[in-house]
Amino acid sequence: MTLVAIRKQTFVSLDDERLGWACMEPTFSRIRGKETSIKTAAISQLTQGQQALCMFRVMYDHAKNSSSEYYAWISYLLDKPSYWNGVTGGLRFFGDAPMLELLKDTEKVLKARNDKLGLQWSDAAFNDLGHDDVLLSTVNLLFERFLLIAPNSLKLISTYIRSNPQQFVEIENE
Repeated sequence: MTLVAIRKQTFVSLDDERLGWACMEPTFSRIRGKETSIKTAAISQLTQGQQALCMFRVMYDHAKNSSSEYYAWISYLLDKPSYWNGVTGGLRFFGDAPMLELLKDTEKVLKARNDKLGLQWSDAAFNDLGHDDVLLSTVNLLFERFLLIAPNSLKLISTYIRSNPQQFVEIENE
């Protein structure tokens, strides 16, 4: 178990989004750009709460910037069942039913499109939305829901972290 060293003042003052990021950044620094086996090994050493946070951040940080990134990243995660299960399991861990419902809705819509067109998850590309007006419209609506739900997700997670700091951080005395 790897705990992040953080000053009490910093821990208390970070907003919901930054707190989760601060708890995961050392892990992300170790696994960024590495092979799947290295990522899996590093994640397996985390506490259950850290694993849930890690998988949420993997999804959130990659999907939050645009509808194209949301589409491509969700498709990528769906192509990697262990990652997808990690994300959905993490959302269940934090009790985030609205985000879980959104991801299930997204999976259903994208799977129906893939089945209709004979595509695999791995066929998804950032520029797909520029070539398919129906996909663009559908994903834009899903992404809008994502942006509306995400602040609540971040709040749920930060509340859990603040209530269970021993699972995430080692508070340093000033």
